[in-house]
Amino acid sequence: MDLTQEIADRVRAATGPLRIAGAGTKAWYGRAVVGEVLDLTGHSGIVDYDPSELVVTARAGTPLAEIEAAIAAHGQMLAFEPPAFGTLGGAVATGLAGPRRPFTGAVRDYVLGVRVLDGRGDVLRFGGTVFKNVAGFDAFRLMSGAHGTLGVILDVSLRVTPRPRVEVSLAFDMAGGPARDWVTGLMVRPLPLSGAFHDGERLHLRLSGGEAAVSQAAAELGGEAEGLELWSVLRDLKHPALAGPVLWRIALPQTADIPALEGRLAWDWGGGQVWLSAEAADPQVWTKAAAAGGHATLIRGGKDQVFQPLEPALFKLHQRIKAALDPAGILNPGRMHEGL
Repeated sequence: MDLTQEIADRVRAATGPLRIAGAGTKAWYGRAVVGEVLDLTGHSGIVDYDPSELVVTARAGTPLAEIEAAIAAHGQMLAFEPPAFGTLGGAVATGLAGPRRPFTGAVRDYVLGVRVLDGRGDVLRFGGTVFKNVAGFDAFRLMSGAHGTLGVILDVSLRVTPRPRVEVSLAFDMAGGPARDWVTGLMVRPLPLSGAFHDGERLHLRLSGGEAAVSQAAAELGGEAEGLELWSVLRDLKHPALAGPVLWRIALPQTADIPALEGRLAWDWGGGQVWLSAEAADPQVWTKAAAAGGHATLIRGGKDQVFQPLEPALFKLHQRIKAALDPAGILNPGRMHEGL
């Protein structure tokens, strides 16, 4: 159902902050927003899908499960592997991607175009629905990971990809440090890698592609065959290594040393994403992540500050972009940083 007009009327009539909400499955991610709820769940449905063009367009409130079922029927998938719960709008707004991310790309790499409401209630269209139309200022990619602070996502056009013919998962008894070094070397080779995760005790690799390529790589790498269920659990952030009262996600250059931190460490994305499960939220994690050339996000265990603090110049740039698209500051204010 297309509820564009109703949603636009709500935004235009707003006299205070609006808390953009969909299915609510990602309400835990980000700082708390106090404001009137702007519910997008009814604004749903696949608008257009042409398997031959590898593009699907759907409204923000469309459940991801509905989209994935539709494209799976044609042997296709969302290559950035978002958590399976929630809606399309939530997936794009949070920018969460699964284990395939370093091998296939981030959420923003698959967004071809968006239709959004700005803070004035005006409908804006950025990007397109085919590759050749995706040109100019990449405002549509700004919506990925913006948590609704720059606009109310109405519709999204995504590039989809063919599903791999064969997938296997291999486990190796290898400590985290040597495993990270080994995987870094593997990733520069033409291997059909689609996942590299260390749970703190064992290394897990996923291979995806044609039968011959996967079989050859599996024979060369060795390891112990295991079920593919691990990758679904990891994608949905339900792996035991991610349990605990406090959970940090630390993005680092793949060759950077992992800082000394208190808690259980695991890593994904071939070593580029470190998970830290701890008993308490230590603010030094932000400092240590920055010193290593990365940044940290407090996924669970705190609401006052969640994302890596911004340098003053970068904060001012964020403020300017926010002011251009939401001059009154009513869309999810403070969701990412206080004052934005």
